[in-house]
Amino acid sequence: MTIVHFIGAGPGAPDLITVRGLALVRRCKAVLYAGSLVPRAVIAEAPKDARIVDTAPLHLDQIIAEIERAIGAGHEVARLHSGDPSLYGAIAEQMRRLDRLGIAYDVTPGVPAYAAAAAALKAELTLPGIAQTIVLTRTSVRASPMPRGEDLKTLAKSGATLAIHLSINNIAHVVRELTPRYGADCPVAVAARVSWPDEAIIRGTLKDIRDKVKQAKITRTALILVGPALGSRDFADSRLYAADHSHVLRKPARKKPKRG
Repeated sequence: MTIVHFIGAGPGAPDLITVRGLALVRRCKAVLYAGSLVPRAVIAEAPKDARIVDTAPLHLDQIIAEIERAIGAGHEVARLHSGDPSLYGAIAEQMRRLDRLGIAYDVTPGVPAYAAAAAALKAELTLPGIAQTIVLTRTSVRASPMPRGEDLKTLAKSGATLAIHLSINNIAHVVRELTPRYGADCPVAVAARVSWPDEAIIRGTLKDIRDKVKQAKITRTALILVGPALGSRDFADSRLYAADHSHVLRKPARKKPKRG
């Protein structure tokens, strides 16, 4: 069956692609990948006679033309995107084109950058009583404008953990918009090329993170995490494993009888 497989390649480390995603790469005779964002070690898993296309210099029409060419030849297509394709993957417009052309496709999820960043930080982004919500967002730089009501100042009202994508060159704006709500001492972490060999993790606060990023000369492929959960150690234990908490798989611990 000729089909297009949109595959999340993960954040960078070649062993963070899913087993399903890797199996698809290994059998597809056409592999389209997102430039330097997908590791060469993953691309190397494609069949030796596969057509390999870096889509970084291509526009949408050219990408679709490559897909049509492969499908016309009776080949399955592995369309690799970094991280998870559902987040800033620009797959919706590709799928819309494929719908019009009557070309079948499916989607294989991948490890998103924010999850890889949390792992690198050894952090839980949702702490009891501190933050139970994660907001995945970005800011407007050269990309599409943000929809009304999705500006940082509005999102900051939630007090949630923010995972801000595609905005490292807009970090001054991030600091300016978030400081009034989160406070200058709010923890911030910048994860650049997380899980790649040249990964860089910068920790700071809204007060000093801009200077630290500037000193490190980080200008691309970085995620900004903001929120009190990043630095808090004073939080209540989750009820999930509390001795007196029961659910369908666990009965509450028996109280020891009093002696007397």
